[in-house]
Amino acid sequence: MYFDRNENSGDGMSDSIFIGGGGKDYGEAQALLLDKANRHGLIAGATGTGKTVTLQILAEGFSAAGVPVFLSDVKGDLSGLAASGTADFKLHDAFTKRAATIGLDLQYTAFPVTFWDLLGQQGHPIRATVAEMGPLLLAQLLGLTDVQEGVLNVAFRVADEEGLPLLDLKDLQSLLVWTGQNAKDLSLRYGNVAASSVGAIQRSLLTLENQGGNALFGEPALELADMMTCAPDGRGQINILAADQLMGSPKLYATFLLWLLSELFEELPEVGNPDKPKLVFFFDEAHLLFDGAPKVLVDKVEQVARLIRSKGVGVYFITQNPADVPDDVLGQLGNRVQHALRAFTARDRQDLKKAAETYRDNPDFDTAEAIQQVGTGEALTSMLDGKGAPMMVQRTLIRPPSSQLGPIDAAARAALMAASPMAGKYDTAIDRESAFEMLSKRADSAAAEAAKAEAAEEAAEAKEREFKQARRYDAPQTGRSTSRKRSSTSNQGFGGAIASVVIKELKGTTGRRIVRGILGGLFKGR
Repeated sequence: MYFDRNENSGDGMSDSIFIGGGGKDYGEAQALLLDKANRHGLIAGATGTGKTVTLQILAEGFSAAGVPVFLSDVKGDLSGLAASGTADFKLHDAFTKRAATIGLDLQYTAFPVTFWDLLGQQGHPIRATVAEMGPLLLAQLLGLTDVQEGVLNVAFRVADEEGLPLLDLKDLQSLLVWTGQNAKDLSLRYGNVAASSVGAIQRSLLTLENQGGNALFGEPALELADMMTCAPDGRGQINILAADQLMGSPKLYATFLLWLLSELFEELPEVGNPDKPKLVFFFDEAHLLFDGAPKVLVDKVEQVARLIRSKGVGVYFITQNPADVPDDVLGQLGNRVQHALRAFTARDRQDLKKAAETYRDNPDFDTAEAIQQVGTGEALTSMLDGKGAPMMVQRTLIRPPSSQLGPIDAAARAALMAASPMAGKYDTAIDRESAFEMLSKRADSAAAEAAKAEAAEEAAEAKEREFKQARRYDAPQTGRSTSRKRSSTSNQGFGGAIASVVIKELKGTTGRRIVRGILGGLFKGR
């Protein structure tokens, strides 16, 4: 698996991964130096030109060197890394011939593999908490506008201040409901929090939930150390993410991989320039990360790509065309394998020319023409030399894989998952108390207090009504006083009754107004 230059070229160098070689029509043998592998890389080429096989042989090489690997199985056929290639494979003769041409002693073997799946169907579940994902990546995942992203940031700030853990989607949904209910108060502190923006975020969360995004968020959250292990024989573990179904939600796929890359950047310590990487990360279908991405996100990817190599992590982007990767990111990719590109339109020709310009010229051939001419299993390669400078581009025959070419069956996958050290650790979701439960308790408590206050108010009103009714219908205690009152009233006659009414009115509000008016007029006259 190693390309030992001691044996192959006699120049005394070792610790490299054999990529491929040549013959009379090709250049010298090509190898990827392990101490330069954290300088990142690119595998590019049109569909069907051999990118997947190149990814497979690089994963094999890193594993054999004791380097853990993470990769996405977009087409569903990289699970073959877990099985050994066989001599009865239909391409065995072609592989044997190619191995002889490039001077490789082809030995078939299987590699240690751990299967993962965001949907929890073809591998161990992978989860992240909403808080770990953060508002920037969530806004990208949900396709929010700047205003909506601002409201999402307010919600995250409130969660921090109120001590509300955001673990899963229902936590975030309940927090947004609370944010909408308290929008007036929050707007005074953080700026406008519009109910329409809260509603738009909730609708986006519903769409994400329908796409299976709720399976991503929750606990137990992934521990990065579980992806950076080695098998008992010292070979690096190859972590394969089942992504064939996940590709139906491309934003979810790209956002998850970027989150994983960001977590590696945040958590791993600085190691400088190690003899070999601590982990190699393959980002397949890389154009999904950059298509329509806001500048702030592209800047974040560039920052991670530039700085994460000091953490001992190598990042390799796989895409159809180098033009899919922004120039600032492309400039960070030192090790490159360029499979064939087709140029049928003027734009294709421009992209082809741009791709050729990113390689160090070889005087033996025209790079742009060679990119169109290389066949399946061939590529143009340019690796970093011992000083970290890109070597001259070479036309190369890519070596055959040692593992099985194509997927393993479902029974073999299930057996490997059952025997995996990760079996049982992430299979069952945990729903501990978090924002949803805390806000529900607050709401229940507030409702109970409101009901209690309402009951007390109703009781007070009822008591007051009873008191008023008692005063209204309170009868005199003796018949004597009643008779006297009636007699007195009857003796007053009509004039007495009129006088009584006038006195009663003067005692009331209207009467006081009349008296004030009369007295005011008198004093004013004086």
